[in-house]
Amino acid sequence: MATGTRPPRPRQLTGVHDTSRAAIAARHLRTDRWWLAPATTAAGLLAFIVYSTWRAFANADYYAAPYVSPFYSPCLAENCVPMKGGPNWEIFGSWWGLSPALLILIFPLGFRLTCYYYRKAYYRGFWASPPACAVAEPHGSYTGETRFPLILQNAHRYFFYLALPVAGILTYDTVLTFRDSTYAWGHMGLGTLIFLVNIVLIWAYTLSCHSCRHVIGGRLRHFSKHPVRYRLWGWVGRLNARHMQLAWASLISVALCDFYVYLLASGAITDPRIF
Repeated sequence: MATGTRPPRPRQLTGVHDTSRAAIAARHLRTDRWWLAPATTAAGLLAFIVYSTWRAFANADYYAAPYVSPFYSPCLAENCVPMKGGPNWEIFGSWWGLSPALLILIFPLGFRLTCYYYRKAYYRGFWASPPACAVAEPHGSYTGETRFPLILQNAHRYFFYLALPVAGILTYDTVLTFRDSTYAWGHMGLGTLIFLVNIVLIWAYTLSCHSCRHVIGGRLRHFSKHPVRYRLWGWVGRLNARHMQLAWASLISVALCDFYVYLLASGAITDPRIF
């Protein structure tokens, strides 16, 4: 019986390098700046990650009456800054010594990270899967969202349910911005306008979600028997066509909202009063 080691198997080529495809040495034939879009996407998302991480761990300058940062609302820890009339629920006791933002950000961030548009954004921007149309991805194989950690993307519909009450609480926070620093109603400052724009974008982005569209009318077999849900499904469908734009607009607005509260709380600026 012959002994010895077996010769290594030749690497199986896949995708555009498969033996059944044309033998073209170049990875792609695109001559335009195809890398610009994924690079811009990666830069934008990375900037938000850096900023939100800094603010989440700062544990300071997140409340300037009557404004509370959307990163810290609702405040669930005992070490929260007292917010008169605000969503300050001390569910977690004194044992929680970290920033209270870490208790709530998991829900909106989980909703965004598993969002269909954001999947496309960071798949292309960070994982190059694929980086652009007609440009082969560098990975040898593709398993989709069937293995860990990408299988967690299937939890998007559940994060959608969790994002709804968060959006409701941020709506409540926006209503409270019509008070002044003494908590008297009838106030409107620049922060009020910023919060109003933010909450409109938050709701537009949330309701334009693919999961929302599916919940409203995705399982209906006969639209004629459900005219109300069909009408709602059509409205959400029109929003869904702008899901990418709403994703970026709401991402920028929520960061701007938090930064404005930070400037107020740190004493860098004062809130200009409109009336």
